[in-house]
Amino acid sequence: MKKLLAVICILVVIFIGMYIYKTNISRSNISIVEVNKIQEFISKIYLWEEISGEALPKFNNINEAPDLWVWEVVKKNLEQYELTYEEIQEKAIEIFGKEFTKQFPKQGSEYIYYDESTNKYLATGIGLNELEDLFFIKEIKRTKRGYEAEIVEYLEDYSEEIQSSEEDDNININVDINSNTDNQEMEYNIYIRNLKLETIITTKNTESESSKIEKIKENIDKFSTKIVTIVENDRQNVYRKCKMRQLGQVKFVSFLCRKM
Repeated sequence: MKKLLAVICILVVIFIGMYIYKTNISRSNISIVEVNKIQEFISKIYLWEEISGEALPKFNNINEAPDLWVWEVVKKNLEQYELTYEEIQEKAIEIFGKEFTKQFPKQGSEYIYYDESTNKYLATGIGLNELEDLFFIKEIKRTKRGYEAEIVEYLEDYSEEIQSSEEDDNININVDINSNTDNQEMEYNIYIRNLKLETIITTKNTESESSKIEKIKENIDKFSTKIVTIVENDRQNVYRKCKMRQLGQVKFVSFLCRKM
């Protein structure tokens, strides 16, 4: 009888250990839904280096962030492009949280100008170069109050595509409209650069996105990364703190935003 009880106790201990192990594993795993939410948020605030020198600039508090970057983030997330002053301000608080205290300039900004005839603000486009600012999420870790996401930043140079398009415009080709010949995609190089504008990888436009990312991972030490810490507070806002690592340099950026 004692032996039977001992066996039962051992089995119970093993069962509890397995349960705790499985629970910890499930808590450490990140679901695809969570990944998509984190990706979606970072995409909302990730702009272009033409705006402020960085797609995601460095600052200790959202109210210390460059004005041009702040209002371009707001403009990027607008549902319409003719707004009142109050609508612009509300959108900024929606993105950056109630701690956001910057006031949109009454006279308008560089890319959101004031129309006196309608008493509204009109969002305009901006001229971008052939470099596309991109990032991918390398790793996500769950913390007690949220997540830590490490992102890798890179640039894709499409200058060869632009050059090829201009050359095509100068060539007259007679095409039979009844022809069943399929249009073939022109192949050209895409140069993947780091934030120092150094060309690290040359790929083709026909390569898949996953193939490009794998090549970047093989040269990961040549690219900059940010550690984005996502913490939910009691007011359903999210505090995000980013630590940037680039070729040995360490810098910090933090900001407040609404919950995803």
